[in-house]
Amino acid sequence: MDSLEVHLKNFSYYLLSVKGLSPQSVKSYLNDLQAFILFLHEQGIEDVKKISEDTLFLYLVYLRQKGLKNRSISRQLSSLRNFFSYLEEYNLLTTNPALLLENPKLPRLLPKILSLKEVKLLLSMPNPSTLLGKRDKTILEILYAAGLRVSELIELQPLDFDPNVGILKVWGKGNKERLVPLHDQAQKTLNLYLSEVRPLFKPKQDYIFLNRSGKKLSRQGVWKMIKKYTLKAGLNTNISPHTLRHSFATHLLEGGADLRTVQILLGHADITATEIYTHVNSLRLKNIYSNLHPRNINSDKNFD
Repeated sequence: MDSLEVHLKNFSYYLLSVKGLSPQSVKSYLNDLQAFILFLHEQGIEDVKKISEDTLFLYLVYLRQKGLKNRSISRQLSSLRNFFSYLEEYNLLTTNPALLLENPKLPRLLPKILSLKEVKLLLSMPNPSTLLGKRDKTILEILYAAGLRVSELIELQPLDFDPNVGILKVWGKGNKERLVPLHDQAQKTLNLYLSEVRPLFKPKQDYIFLNRSGKKLSRQGVWKMIKKYTLKAGLNTNISPHTLRHSFATHLLEGGADLRTVQILLGHADITATEIYTHVNSLRLKNIYSNLHPRNINSDKNFD
């Protein structure tokens, strides 16, 4: 019988080598599961086959008693599900005790977005007289013009852009392909970058956006770049590449686009994932209404 710690160690190798997760993601899983294993030891459980649905229920009660909030408990449950799925896949368990675990209800958080003025300010931050400034300007333009995830942006290759029709081929989650049109300014910026700027990076890999070494730009590189320009512009420091994606969707809806079109452009498999932007739009409209309706501004003066 392998110890719980041995199973956990093998699970970490599985996450790294089979699932291809980052070391930071694996560390998060291990932190959650080490807390669970400590609980099992306190219950006198040393064999994974002795873990039942009742054991997991008691663990949830234990987490509640420790004062964990719903979001933290949901993360713990996600780690447990993945761990038990791994054990079941490798025939280390005959039944999965985590199958019936349900997440606690979570409040739906509205995404942070930028106003049109803030987007324009952010896009003006890169220095167009430098090589990196020209690249960064193009990245910001394309993120906002196409509503891309950062993972989709860094995977773009030169042949994914058709300059004749202004269409960008994007490979989204699950390697699903979608075609996203670019507006004229974004097309012009990307064309100029591909023809005059990208060659100066002396490409060693066939990706559109490259680092100083001519290799594929990393997710972390894009995050750091946006953080730099966010600070330079004096904007909210919580802005990320995904903020531009949220802003893209919200601004399209504000401009009159229908929800189905925005869903297709974002590459959402389920329209419920897109519907959150209608809540953002409604909230903004409510704020505008509250601020501008004459009954809310000097009502005595306006309605004599």
